[in-house]
Amino acid sequence: DDPDRMRFPSDDYYLKSPEEMAALFPDLPEAIANTEKIAARCEVDFTFGQLQLPYYPIPAPYADDEAYLRHLCEENLPRRYGEVTEKVRERLEYELGIIHRMGYDSYFLIVWDFINYSREHGIGVGPGRGSAAGSIVAYLLGITDLDPLQYDLLFERFLNPERVTMPDIDVDFDYIQRGKVIDYVKERYGYDHVAQIVTFGTMAAKGAIRDVGRVLNLPYAEVAEIAKLVPNELKITLDKAMQESADFRKAYESSEDIRRLIDLARKIEGLPRHSSTHAAGVVIARHPLTDYVPVSISEGTLVTEYDKDHVEELGLLKMDFLGLRTLTVISDTIANIEKSRHETVDIEKIPLTDELTSKMLCEGKTGAVFQMESAGMTQLVRDLAPENFADLIPLVALYRPGPLGSGMVEDFIKGRHGEKEVTYMHPLLEPILKETFGVVLYQEQVMQIVQVLAGFTLGQADLLRRAMGKKKHEILMAQKENFLVGCEKNHIEAGLANTIFDLLTHFADYGFNKSHSAAYALVAWQTAYLKAHYPAEFMAAMLTSIMDTPKVATYIELCRRMGIKILPPDINASSAYFSVDGVAIRFGLAAVRNVGETAIENVARIREDGGPFSSLSDFCRRVDMRVVNRRVIESLIKCGAFDSFGAKRSQLLAILPQTVMEAAQQQKDAVSGQMGLFSDETIEETGMLQLPDIDEVPKAELLNWEKEATGFYITGHPLDQYAAKLENLPHIGSLQPDAVRDKQVVRIGGMLTEAKRITTKKGDTMCFATVEDFTDSVEVTVFPRTFYQNMNLLVPDTPVVVQGRIDMTDESVKIIADSVWALKDYRFAYYIELPPGGLPETKREEMKQLIAAHHGAYATFFHSGGHWQKARENFWLDDAAETFQRLESIVGAGKVRKR
Repeated sequence: DDPDRMRFPSDDYYLKSPEEMAALFPDLPEAIANTEKIAARCEVDFTFGQLQLPYYPIPAPYADDEAYLRHLCEENLPRRYGEVTEKVRERLEYELGIIHRMGYDSYFLIVWDFINYSREHGIGVGPGRGSAAGSIVAYLLGITDLDPLQYDLLFERFLNPERVTMPDIDVDFDYIQRGKVIDYVKERYGYDHVAQIVTFGTMAAKGAIRDVGRVLNLPYAEVAEIAKLVPNELKITLDKAMQESADFRKAYESSEDIRRLIDLARKIEGLPRHSSTHAAGVVIARHPLTDYVPVSISEGTLVTEYDKDHVEELGLLKMDFLGLRTLTVISDTIANIEKSRHETVDIEKIPLTDELTSKMLCEGKTGAVFQMESAGMTQLVRDLAPENFADLIPLVALYRPGPLGSGMVEDFIKGRHGEKEVTYMHPLLEPILKETFGVVLYQEQVMQIVQVLAGFTLGQADLLRRAMGKKKHEILMAQKENFLVGCEKNHIEAGLANTIFDLLTHFADYGFNKSHSAAYALVAWQTAYLKAHYPAEFMAAMLTSIMDTPKVATYIELCRRMGIKILPPDINASSAYFSVDGVAIRFGLAAVRNVGETAIENVARIREDGGPFSSLSDFCRRVDMRVVNRRVIESLIKCGAFDSFGAKRSQLLAILPQTVMEAAQQQKDAVSGQMGLFSDETIEETGMLQLPDIDEVPKAELLNWEKEATGFYITGHPLDQYAAKLENLPHIGSLQPDAVRDKQVVRIGGMLTEAKRITTKKGDTMCFATVEDFTDSVEVTVFPRTFYQNMNLLVPDTPVVVQGRIDMTDESVKIIADSVWALKDYRFAYYIELPPGGLPETKREEMKQLIAAHHGAYATFFHSGGHWQKARENFWLDDAAETFQRLESIVGAGKVRKR
């Protein structure tokens, strides 16, 4: 519809035939001949499936990569195992044999080399990820930190002769220093031999609708509404959305314009939309990369123009150098411990059974623990009640949509706690499934079952597992025949063999890589251990790692609940980032707005060279006023960074202009070599003796200054007086896209920080508000009906409780309000789930005694007979902490809620 759109001036723009070209250019026959020559020279042949591993430089006196790899393994045997048993020796010889036979000696040396470099240079490296944790060679080389023999991890899940594909050792690094490792690899193998890998973003279902809507010049709001009707599912397609969403289908059928929009979106769905650099993928080549693939340059580094799959097909070595924020947190925690407690912690040697860590996890205190922060995972940890590291291994495998929806989790937990008798379909399965209480949880278990029952090698078993997972029917049927024949040889009845095979095929969808689960469980245990034993040091590191994200408020609130005080920035005590100050955490200067990196460096250097600052004037006199200007100092005063000088913030702001002017003039005079009007003594007097006799500003204004300067309330919070009530409502920080669903009813509480009123086309008034609690903020839409009922509450700085429906828009979470209450007047209620059939007599008597002792003004709801019933007022309770605890002891943990 755009008359100024790009267009071709004629219809001649197409690939013409040789005859047409000859007719158009009769006077240039040599041009046509040259075209043929160029075409012939553009003929390229690719060699697929042939390894192009780079050469690892072998030191003398070792003859080749095989000999050097063996030497490194032998050298590390005593460190890893002490006494080398026959079992260890046998596994090592087996793995080295397969690695050499498949031509991967150099591969292991290359990975060992850059991991060794990382450890030597203090760069955090993960204990392993993926199936590589099943290799004893990887364990001996320090590529992984889990003993595969101790945890029954299979090498064949990682590498076996039957599955001739490149091994895949992905490595997690400290995300801040990950770039140093890549730079080392470039230097080691040649800058033209190393590249990052291109990735192509494709048109996803919702994105395709939006892009087509933009091209068709349809109103954005209308297109957004259509896109919202596509279900929020992983790998959703428009065709699948048409089947699953009645609203989407209805919209498609309701309008010709919408039908055209969706039909065009279907045509482009799945096509490449743009290219970017893969977050972690790095390729290392034997010769310059231009011998194998086309490359481009992005931000100074080579990037392949083939994606990871094509790079692998060409036999190039591809691996993922992943940045894991948690490793940075662990490294920073250890540094904090050394600085604050003068203790050295070796994270690889912490005990894997620890009472304090287990107690913390069993109580559901999983905030900031790697992979355990979500509400669902927290509940699973509590249900599982881990006693040591090994108990965490199943968690990663269990907490996925398949197991959660299949009953596997319930079977596992009941089996663990002896609430259910564990049975096995055949005695041979017991040794394999005993650790998971009869549940087929791991891919490795599928492989072992096939090996034990049907005599498959573990390599063959891995091929069958892959076929099961990908539902390759023809391969499955062929393998099933082999399985049944093998079972028959082991005298396993045919009907049972068929049943077991079908069961394995079913569980292949849910099976998880145990090696990966174990490796990530170790990282989770490490973070849990540090949090349990060194809470302030750990939380300071965590806050530093997410300093530039909205999550800071969530973790500050977590610190509050842990009893860790957050101190304001201090010009003499603060480092650049969050640090430990006694048993508290000190805000870092880098968290203060308008204070740039250059200013922080200047302050730190002068403080280090000349000692602490004694007053505002001393500070202004010593720092470089061209870098640390008035705006910087004002932000530092407002957030409390100069409170330790003993002056009020209002007083310091009052003298700031004069103090800055005098210090700047003195520095200017010093540069020009002149004697200034103000001597050192005069400036010091000005700063110390001429403080005006004025009151401090009200506490609310001080808190607003802190929020303005740092983005957070530090020395208090306007909602502190309502903390007990807010504990009984979901934290706004928990309303994450993966934790709530569209149209779900929620109730949250907090401070109205914004309330923008607008007039609708019909002349009604509605409101777009922002509600903030200790953890986060959320946008709330208040339509006219609800607005008019609550207009007196819908003003900024009003503490409120809002109930409404979740509105998922572009993966962000908003709330459409149905009800609003003043937080000061809001009263929660107890919601108590009774067991089927009601409480036993003894428990009913306990409940009566509790109600008699704790009768109060808070409504009580009981869930019985499939629905909620509000109890009569004489059954209502008070809000004492003891009330909640006793209720849980009567009806069970997790069966009582306050909201």
